Amino acid sequence: MTDRVVLAFSGGLDTSVAIPFLAEKTGAEVVAVAVDVGQGGEDMEAIRKRAIDCGAVESVVVDAREEFATDFCVPALQANALYMDRYPLVSALSRPLIVKHLAAAAKEFGGTHVSHGCTGKGNDQVRFEAGLAALYPELKVIAPARDYAWTRDKAIAYAEEKSLPIETTKKNPYSIDQNIWGRAVETGFLEDIWNGPIEDVYAYTADPAQPREADEVVVSFVKGVPVALDGRHLTPFQVIEELNRRAGAQGVGRLDIVEDRLVGIKSREVYEAPGAIALITAHMELENVTVERDLARFKRSVDQRWGELVYDGLWFSPLKKALDTFVAEAQEHVTGEIRMTLHGGRATVTGRRSEASLYDFNLATYDTGDTFDQSLAKGFVELWGLPSKIASARDARLGRLG
Repeated sequence: MTDRVVLAFSGGLDTSVAIPFLAEKTGAEVVAVAVDVGQGGEDMEAIRKRAIDCGAVESVVVDAREEFATDFCVPALQANALYMDRYPLVSALSRPLIVKHLAAAAKEFGGTHVSHGCTGKGNDQVRFEAGLAALYPELKVIAPARDYAWTRDKAIAYAEEKSLPIETTKKNPYSIDQNIWGRAVETGFLEDIWNGPIEDVYAYTADPAQPREADEVVVSFVKGVPVALDGRHLTPFQVIEELNRRAGAQGVGRLDIVEDRLVGIKSREVYEAPGAIALITAHMELENVTVERDLARFKRSVDQRWGELVYDGLWFSPLKKALDTFVAEAQEHVTGEIRMTLHGGRATVTGRRSEASLYDFNLATYDTGDTFDQSLAKGFVELWGLPSKIASARDARLGRLG
């Protein structure tokens, strides 16, 4: 039986060239799998056909936009997932979904190998291969860019030699990955970390410095899931899509960071995530209103670890699954509405409303009607400070003895 390689196919130069290259190098048949995670751009049917024209024996296109939003972006939102407190896991979230569909295609079409276009310097090789190891450990992995030192120049020359139906003359100075949750841009002049981004780097966001009218939006949540904008019931995908447009028009969600890659190097990345940043801002504030103090404090450490696990390619790990259960439980009362003003590159919360609110006006007010018994505070403060008082006396005593 002929081996079959299931290729994660984007329709671009590198993966188009990979089809005949893998067939030639391994003698295997190639099954191309393209997954739509809301990246936009070229028509997916054109991508499916290109894979066949490049020599694939099967070409599969999966519309996973709603699945990505509901099963991957929403859990990230509930965990307020920001790697290094800033990056909303744009690329990291899509990889386990793609892995899931690669594994499914391998089972359906008798795949013996899986191939991806990742280099040996990035995080994505880990995300693909760690995910496959969890879902389908029998599959072997081939990474042409890493395993065969496949460069862009070699890819262009090979495409021209084979007369492949792919544009090879345009050279975008950037490496770009995008989906409904955001857009990641790197390489080119951005590799000099002293260089500031220029406007042609951006596609999801308008220049936040340009004058424009502010946009006010009300986001509704049920148990941490965004379900409506301005009272209009929408799917999570539709909420993210609309906020990408509206928050993006206000320049919300631009990020320029030097981040710590899993492989141990630092990398300069420019991100745009208008919908993600607006939603995380709203969700964090609703948690402030509805989640009890000790649970909220502990959840912040869980949120950080959850984001690190996903960034590091461990979506299918036992710890990540256990943390999912904790996060889901913590969302039990995260239901309500958050009003935000989108303007000048910021999503600013201006109002909160929830039937599950822990905010008690009569306890919080300093005006007439205050129900907080301040006479109880004196003893509370004395007892709260007692351990520190005792320790300080101990230190003073030992200092005198010394």
